[in-house]
Amino acid sequence: MAVALVIVAAVVWRMEASRSALPGETSLEQLGDYGRVPAFSLTERSRRQVTRDDLRDHVSVIDFIYTDCAETCPAQSLEMAQLEREFEEARDLRLVSITVDPRHDTPEVLARYAQRYQADDRWWFLTGDQHTIYCLARDGFRLSVVDSSTSPPAPCGGTLGLGPRAAWASHGSKGLIMHSARLMLVDRVTRIRAYHLATDTASLQALRRNLRRLLAGR
Repeated sequence: MAVALVIVAAVVWRMEASRSALPGETSLEQLGDYGRVPAFSLTERSRRQVTRDDLRDHVSVIDFIYTDCAETCPAQSLEMAQLEREFEEARDLRLVSITVDPRHDTPEVLARYAQRYQADDRWWFLTGDQHTIYCLARDGFRLSVVDSSTSPPAPCGGTLGLGPRAAWASHGSKGLIMHSARLMLVDRVTRIRAYHLATDTASLQALRRNLRRLLAGR
């Protein structure tokens, strides 16, 4: 079963990777309207419950990571830390990192991870039920996520893989976890406005331009 799941994950990754050169994918880095973030309830490293309503009246940058990830996650978290420093005066900025390995990433583990990046109280680290998180990634943000150590995921009610391609991220608590290296930009009314690749310099420059526009109310 585990071998079969790894094969399935690899096939999904290859299918997603082949989409990277499709015409128009860069349009995801332009301000648009990619739907609202769905309702959710997850636990922050401080153990407080965080819901979609907590994102209202803030401009948010959201990503999916896990603390044992040795591939894209360090780049993602370094970029989030850099945004925190660059926009230190923007109290209406919210940074949100959601783990895709909640079996391992407890609030205590996330708190230690946050300390490594000197995260302040504007940067939240969220964990919770794995199915809830994966459905949020897939249905809410249209991102692929696969954990090869678990059984095939239960249906979430939406369509898998309509968004940007996924990226391999190393080992989770028991097996390979594939997830996206994108940073999502969300406006004050919880609409997803853009997707930016954490490992691409031009995409990150576009993120800063878009972030400044949204913070300025444009």
